[in-house]
Amino acid sequence: MPYVTVKMLEGRTDEQKKALVEKVTEAVKETTGAPKENIVVFIEEMTKNHYAVGGERLSDK
Repeated sequence: MPYVTVKMLEGRTDEQKKALVEKVTEAVKETTGAPKENIVVFIEEMTKNHYAVGGERLSDK
């Protein structure tokens, strides 16, 4: 049973997240041969306060 975690900044619409889950599921199915009903996709959204690049939080930019 494949598990996929997508970590991204918050702000996407429900429609965008739905499309992401569908396309990730299809890609995993095509590449691994796993049945669609066994593929689990987690979306973890982070605020800009919880994400930093080069020592600087994105919320501080």
